[in-house]
Amino acid sequence: MIRVLVADDHHLVRTSIAHLLNDEPDISVIGEAADGEQAISQARQLKPDIILMDIRMPGIGGLEATRKITRLTSDVRVLVLTAFIEEAFAQRLLEAGAHGFISKGSQHDEMVQAIHSVFAGKRYISPDIAQRLVLFRIDSTDNPFDQLSQRELQVAMMIVNCQKVADIADRMFLSPKTVNTYRYRIFEKLDVHSDVELTHLGLRHGLVDGFSEAE
Repeated sequence: MIRVLVADDHHLVRTSIAHLLNDEPDISVIGEAADGEQAISQARQLKPDIILMDIRMPGIGGLEATRKITRLTSDVRVLVLTAFIEEAFAQRLLEAGAHGFISKGSQHDEMVQAIHSVFAGKRYISPDIAQRLVLFRIDSTDNPFDQLSQRELQVAMMIVNCQKVADIADRMFLSPKTVNTYRYRIFEKLDVHSDVELTHLGLRHGLVDGFSEAE
């Protein structure tokens, strides 16, 4: 039996995935998480084989949650759920320990196939995501977010997802002053002057679900 944890901030998405997967004879959804912190806690307590991890969730998000979970144990495998991903961000997730990517628009059979593949120790990338990554490699300019440190990227993702400095500080166990220091450093590196400009840049480069320049 493959033990699965579903981490996604949308209740309907979580419950729908759990309902479909529990119909499989060799898959059991043993828990759900609504944000990165819950995913880490549930992974520690429930010890799943596979975590279906949304990358854009409140709090620390899927990237940092993946990194922390794979540091806790090498037994769990993370399969990233995403609607849109850019090559540079995909690379960061792989470096954090992710074993594959599956599109939120995938059919049920493909999700089951992905879970079986990752459980067997293989990597899995949905065909539509693989195609986008190839096109990004061929056509795209450099991603400006590549120049950010891991902590700066984490703060940037929270900002573009409309989280306030006080909330970011609380979730990252930092002072608001330290968060603002990261914020101004991000602005300087990316040549933006406000949270609105940062959010627009994040949309263009896939840090936020919304649109891509290819659309």
